[in-house]
Amino acid sequence: MFGLFGRKGPSGFSYSSTAEDVTHGIDGTGLTAIVTGASAGIGVETARVLALRGVHVILGVRNTSTGEKVKEMIIKEASSSKIDVMGLDLGSKASIRKFASEFNSLSLPLNILINNAGIMGTPFTLSQDGIELQFATNHIGHFLLTNLLLENMKNAAHKSNIEGRIVNVSSDAHALSYHGGIRFDNINDKSGYNTIFAYGQSKLANILHANELSRRLREEEVSITANSLHPGAIVTNILRHHSFLNGIVTNLGKFILKNVQQGAATTCYVALHPQVRGVSGKFFINSNEATPSSQARDVDLAKKLWDFSLSLVHDS
Repeated sequence: MFGLFGRKGPSGFSYSSTAEDVTHGIDGTGLTAIVTGASAGIGVETARVLALRGVHVILGVRNTSTGEKVKEMIIKEASSSKIDVMGLDLGSKASIRKFASEFNSLSLPLNILINNAGIMGTPFTLSQDGIELQFATNHIGHFLLTNLLLENMKNAAHKSNIEGRIVNVSSDAHALSYHGGIRFDNINDKSGYNTIFAYGQSKLANILHANELSRRLREEEVSITANSLHPGAIVTNILRHHSFLNGIVTNLGKFILKNVQQGAATTCYVALHPQVRGVSGKFFINSNEATPSSQARDVDLAKKLWDFSLSLVHDS
């Protein structure tokens, strides 16, 4: 794999590259980005580095008081940073619709959408809208959010002649989904629920979503790209629902896992680097193109997921 143990891939970056490394010398002034889940982990670092490069960053966070603290931290480091905090719960269609409506009312052009927020390994739970929580938060929430913001992005790309970029933060755990990939017929079946497979299913959906969105945008000849990525195994609090595993990762992670600065690198690379201009429907690891699982490359599965997702976000 490119980038392992510091070996650089074709992009010139590697496993050990940081978000600051991959955006060095890039001027994002005039661009506006939304980063979901920007109150912890790689979301914070992604927002910080984008702001450092001059991007106006909107922190889409469930806890706005935590988001305000992140904003203060970023501005303390770089006083000229443009940061706004907006409430967003990806597990609630009402919250997503409210966020999108409020953002669109600001008359800000949206250039970059980073679908970063995620949960992992939760016990079986249904979202506020009655959808299995990992699938709802990691995929359906971002699917709806993207659709609601897409017209803004299309207008921004057309008026500015600057390519829009949609970035789905997935995981190599997408290969650990249920048999068949997506449980279309029993997405909310508690008896067959497995915490790891459910997470893998949601991450597989992130890739399929980006791929199908990319195909549709190409058909429309719109200057917006859609890509997905694996940020790497990172020391964050995403394993909080598995105390034993979380303890192992916390204690040993500094020796074998990426730190947050490295973990945010691929996201920032795909969102901002000129090398990725015009590249769409691809999967990235360590700031280099990579090949996901065969299911993640299944065009028919991606189309089926798109239709299924539309049925879940449709308000009856």
